[in-house]
Amino acid sequence: MRNRRHRSRAVAALAAAAFLGTASLTACDAQGGNASAPGPSAHGKPSPRPTPAWDTTPRSLVAIGDSITRGFDACSVLSDCPEASWATGTDAEVRSLASRLLGKRAASHSWNHAKTGARVADLAGQVERAVVERPELVTVMVGANDACRSTPAAMTPVARFRADFQEAMRTLRRSLPKAQVYVSSVPDLKRLWSQGRTNALGKQVWKLGICSAMLADPDDLGAEASERRESVQDRVVAYNEVLEEVCEKDRRCRYDGGAVFDYRFDGDQLSHWDWFHPSKNGQARLAELAYRQVTARKPPA
Repeated sequence: MRNRRHRSRAVAALAAAAFLGTASLTACDAQGGNASAPGPSAHGKPSPRPTPAWDTTPRSLVAIGDSITRGFDACSVLSDCPEASWATGTDAEVRSLASRLLGKRAASHSWNHAKTGARVADLAGQVERAVVERPELVTVMVGANDACRSTPAAMTPVARFRADFQEAMRTLRRSLPKAQVYVSSVPDLKRLWSQGRTNALGKQVWKLGICSAMLADPDDLGAEASERRESVQDRVVAYNEVLEEVCEKDRRCRYDGGAVFDYRFDGDQLSHWDWFHPSKNGQARLAELAYRQVTARKPPA
């Protein structure tokens, strides 16, 4: 009797195990085999979306921004020279970002919608024109004109700068959710003053009103003039922080890590017409910096 009772209990246990095993397999099959079910993580929060891989070989490019991207004063005095643009230029001496990325296709697959004198408030309008081209990469260089006003008091407030840049990014994303964006930092305007003030011709051109907040009375080293230049410098630093912070929130945006701000332009890299904007040599250095960053698999630290 004890053996029969023991065998009966064993059979019942095996049957129960078989039933539970079948139920477990059915549950796994409903979720796709042994794969984890989609949805909340173990902590009740949705799993983070993976950051899309940065495409180091985009097939088309649009540039937006200000006079630097238009090649202003790179070829002749007080004139745009888009063929010398760091972003989309065709000049072999510059070897623009478009030329380096696209080769022979650069002329038909890159466009320059930057405008001399543009400020960040103008960026959304440039974006509206840029999205028509359906580019895979958009380059942005803006902010110098927001600091280069008649006086420091006239500079674009940081909060306004942030709001306008965010609006430009929203405008871009409504039409081009998957386009990559490369954002250059604002150049170090104080260093440009320091370099250009040694040239008599450049200082004469500055009197025409180029970046007066920084460049007015270039040889005045008194406390008031120094404070004025320092306030412009502080504003440029704040603008760059905004560009970095807004870009970081966009999964397909890459900030240059301050590469342009940190670049030490010398006399060869400054226009010999105004000693403030980049020369062709300077444009080539900007193109080199951008190409290095765009083709890097990881963003700058």
